[in-house]
Parts: sequence; C-alpha cells; structure tokens
Amino acid sequence: MRPLDDVLAELEDLVGLAEVKREVKLVTDLLQVQRLRRQRALPVAESSRHLIFTGNPGTGKTTVARLLAQIYRTLGVVSRGHLVETDRAGLVAGYIGQTATRVTEAFDRADGGVLLIDEAYALARGSDTDFGREAIDTIVKLVEDRRDRLVVIAAGYPDEMRQFIDANPGLPSRFPRTIAFPDYNDDDLTDIFTKLCTDNGYRCDPDSIAAAQAWFAAQARGKGFGNGRLARNLFEQAIGRQASRLVDNEDPTDAELTALVPLDIVGGP
Repeated sequence: MRPLDDVLAELEDLVGLAEVKREVKLVTDLLQVQRLRRQRALPVAESSRHLIFTGNPGTGKTTVARLLAQIYRTLGVVSRGHLVETDRAGLVAGYIGQTATRVTEAFDRADGGVLLIDEAYALARGSDTDFGREAIDTIVKLVEDRRDRLVVIAAGYPDEMRQFIDANPGLPSRFPRTIAFPDYNDDDLTDIFTKLCTDNGYRCDPDSIAAAQAWFAAQARGKGFGNGRLARNLFEQAIGRQASRLVDNEDPTDAELTALVPLDIVGGP
C-alpha cells in the first residue's frame, strides 16, 4: 500500500490536467473526512464512488484511474487497489445468457479494486436484439450489489457517454460524478514529448524542442485527437529516424547516440 502523499505527488507530476487533478483531490478529501468521521463514530453521508471519465483518447484517463485505485486502497475504500480494464468486446457475448456471465466475471476480476470500462457508450448502441443492453442492466445490478467491494469507472467520448447514462434509469444515481479530461495543448504535448526523451535517455536542444512544438501545432484537432499517444508516436518516430541516421556510423559518441536533432523530429529527405 502506497502512502497517500506519494500517490498524490505522482498525480501532480502528470503534464497538464489541472481540472482533473482538482477533481481527484476533491474526491480524496471527501474520502479522508469520511474515514475520520467513521473513526470518531460520527454519521457518514454515504455516496456513490463510481465515476464517469470523459475525453478523447490519450488524455490520461487510464493513468488517473490507476492512481485513483491506489488512493482508494490507501484510504480503505477497496481491499486490493488494482485496476482491471475492459470494454464492450470483453463484456458482450453473442448468445442469450452469456453477456451477464461475462460482466460478472469482469466484476470478479476487479473485486477489491477498480473496474475501468472503456468506450462504455458502445454498450448502449445496437438493435433491440443486441446484448449491450443486457450488459448495462447487469452493470447496474452489480454496482449496487458490490458497492462496498469495488469502484467502477465508465469512460468515453463526452457526447456518447450521455447516451450511456441515459440507457438505464439506474445509471445517473450510481454514476453521479463526471471528470472531464481536456485535450492537451501544444505546450503540454511538447512537455510530454521531452519527458519521454529524458526518461528514455535522449536529449533535445532548443531547436529540436521547437521543431516538436511546431509539429504538434500543425496536427489537425478534432474528435479522436490522439493527445498523449500522438506525443509517444512522435517520440518513437524520432528515435527511429535517429537510428537510421546513425546506423552507418561505426563508432558514434555517447552524445551522438543520445541527441535528437530537428531532422529526427520532423523527418525530411
């Protein structure tokens, strides 16, 4: 079990996400005071701990979910504090009766921790004969039956997640809090890129950093924007170009092996 200060420090070290950090801190503060009230034998107003995460891919939803699982473990909300990820493919089967079993198995794996249902809105799509609705009905039952044993986080695009919440009258009260994950701006993406470089033993001079920022600024934004994944893709492309640039050098220096130049960032002839 990690000390709470360590988990919160790791959360604070994440690039950007100021509003997300504020929301997680509010959740943490409430849990701490509720625990203290229980220790003092004072009444505790119980509330649902399940959450909705909305945002484009690559905005840190899984990372924050993993940290929340550790916070819940440290504060005694759950017994294990692990994170289990699933989605429609992991929950919905093609035959009557199998979907409820799959959902129950996912809850079993997450018992004592956090279950993250990615692209949860996909469960609300399909025809009347689709088993996604059965999955939702089973989720509603299990989040109530196991409310003292695990926490569920449903994640997906903002507009589509409203479809998920509207799919069953029991969902709004069980998922009362939504945390919105905004897209990263160009400065955030550049910070993520440079951190990836540093963490993996590469360095960028100011010209290379400027090239990365210009590259991010030129990328089209919209639904499905890659965010942090875009930064990782650029990093992987850059080290691939650097490798091609150095491969014929029989004895490169350490400085050459660790430096990413602007041409590595943006490519070229």
